Amino acid sequence: MSDSEAPDPVLLARHNRNLQTKLVRAERKLETLEILQEQNANLMRALMAELEEERSESERLLLNILPGAIAQRLKTEPGIIADRFDSASVLFADIVGFTPLSEVLSAEELVEWLNDVYSVFDTLAQEHDVEKIRTIGDGYMVAAGVPFPRDDHAAALAGLALDMKAHFATLPPVGGRRIDFRIGINSGPVVGGVIGTHKFQYDIWGDTVNTAARMESHGVPGRIHISTATHELIHQDFVCAPRGTVAIKGKGEMETWFVEQARERS
Repeated sequence: MSDSEAPDPVLLARHNRNLQTKLVRAERKLETLEILQEQNANLMRALMAELEEERSESERLLLNILPGAIAQRLKTEPGIIADRFDSASVLFADIVGFTPLSEVLSAEELVEWLNDVYSVFDTLAQEHDVEKIRTIGDGYMVAAGVPFPRDDHAAALAGLALDMKAHFATLPPVGGRRIDFRIGINSGPVVGGVIGTHKFQYDIWGDTVNTAARMESHGVPGRIHISTATHELIHQDFVCAPRGTVAIKGKGEMETWFVEQARERS
């Protein structure tokens, strides 16, 4: 190569500096891109965690108001859910003298007192593996044999009722008044399900439910009042005392019983 064809050292140096500058810029851009990718990945992880937390919270709230199997069905089967159960039992519990109680307690104190009582009932219902349906003012409604059939539904509610009775016996007087209760149980066919499009709630319907409510309202303070239908299902496992024939509103004369205690196993 002749001297005239040899590269100009100054131009080579300038060219090298330009290349180095471009390389540095490219490396910086790559570093920036990697940082942005990491930031985006962190942001996505955070968003996914938030979404999972919200999904879990929504799931928890749904399961708090609906049986798990029913909640799952609502996700996959939108619309009315109505199932017939040929044999189930229903329990109603009610505070006796609730109106006088509201006269000695403030609204806040009354709600707090009810919450304490019914929180214990909720725990007892879980222990007996029965389904709380709802509270109605000072009334408490539970069912067994729904949303899953079980052969011992009447015995499960009788056991729950005795535990509820035992809890009431431990409550101190309120405003100088001894707080008492009535509990009624009936057994028979019911329809259970969810209807409507807002404020979902699992509920049960049928004459069996109405008669259970009558067992409570026509009961005796401090006693567990049951129908003959329930008595036939539990008399081998529980000691029951006959009440005799009682005129039940909307039902006529009915033979009813009181649950006294569980029978001792030999």
